Amino acid sequence: MVRVSRVQPESIAAELGIVPGTQLHTVNGRELADFLDWEFLTAEEELVVEATLPDGEAVVFEVERPDGEPFGLELEPPTVRRCANRCEFCFIEGLPKGLRKPLYVRDDDYRLSFAYGNFATLSNLKERDFERILEYRLSPLYVSVHATPWEARKVLLNNPRVPNIVEQLTRLRAGGIQYHCQMVIVPGLNDGAVLEQSMQDLWALGDAVLSVALVPVGVTQYSHLYTGRPMDAENAGRILAAVERWAERALAERGDRWVYGSDELYLLAERPLPGPEHYGDFAQIENGVGAVTSLRQRVLEGAPTLPRLDGRRIGVVTGTSMAALMPPLLERLARQTGARFELIPAVNSLFGPTTTTAGLLVGADIRRALEGRTDLDLALIPAEAINESGVFLDDEPFVAVREALPMPVYPSYDFVDVLSLEGEPSPSEGAPPRLTAV
Repeated sequence: MVRVSRVQPESIAAELGIVPGTQLHTVNGRELADFLDWEFLTAEEELVVEATLPDGEAVVFEVERPDGEPFGLELEPPTVRRCANRCEFCFIEGLPKGLRKPLYVRDDDYRLSFAYGNFATLSNLKERDFERILEYRLSPLYVSVHATPWEARKVLLNNPRVPNIVEQLTRLRAGGIQYHCQMVIVPGLNDGAVLEQSMQDLWALGDAVLSVALVPVGVTQYSHLYTGRPMDAENAGRILAAVERWAERALAERGDRWVYGSDELYLLAERPLPGPEHYGDFAQIENGVGAVTSLRQRVLEGAPTLPRLDGRRIGVVTGTSMAALMPPLLERLARQTGARFELIPAVNSLFGPTTTTAGLLVGADIRRALEGRTDLDLALIPAEAINESGVFLDDEPFVAVREALPMPVYPSYDFVDVLSLEGEPSPSEGAPPRLTAV
């Protein structure tokens, strides 16, 4: 059974009399377990839907749905399948106590992998899950592989019952399912020989593996489970060497780089980031692969469209990892607009100084960086640091932070999204509409 949360006016659902709170039980005789069943079973033009209205009345809707016309309803979110692993490097295990409860939910849900690009380990898949993935053709999936050698994967996931990932991926491949893979590299555990074997196993799966991203382990001052070594420049350089070796092979044999290092690896190794042609369609940009390059490209393309802002003083708050990369971008914006930009790196007060990503800055960091700055006409902050409800990770509402500061503050993804607005933009309750995934 699934429950309706919202009905769009003048939609098919509204005409049928479906209202919020309606329970949907079956479609054409098949039971509904979650949003996947609803999405795939309602693809037919003729439907028989068994339901129960909020007042308890049982109804049967007979629907003739023109091809492609949306049904016009939204479902309540499903119960998220929790992760049974205890990875030392898990981000959730690096959170401090006292944050809002949803932040501590460790999801490991293949449905969210397909629907939203969340990475899942597949370690909790049951036979019924495989059957649904294959029947509904849930492709591509996003899979946290970490290591293909079984014993190494048990250690990394801290789960002796974790299934053999190569067998799982092989079965999915046989059913026509493709997947993007990631490996969080922990020095001494899944680098070296384990990394090489993992790459060989993934390569052997052929075109089922659409891409592989190698990401360095990241820990906060609260990562109480982590016992390994931190990633350093030397290790990052070795991992990038493996990336380049496999990418060269992939280019020669398959015409695609196939494996990519995250931006953080290049920054740690103090190596220049590749250009946009390196990343193709930026398939793993949400995983930090090519995010900085994409930002550079958007600034390059968008700067010529910006209006003149002569004499305006603009502060740009960012994390410490991006501080070294920002000056050329801000110089380009300054030449185009005539504004004066000041870079303001902020240290993360919630997770500690080892967490350098701009998107993990919290409200207190923004306050501290900008308080008392009456010399600024406006300030831009990382929009990625604010969720859809307009709240930072430390539960500070953006509205409250904005009102406490002496200048207008605007969340921005790429500077151009704010500076391109004619006149002075109005501060929003939360982040501006997301233009691209970074």
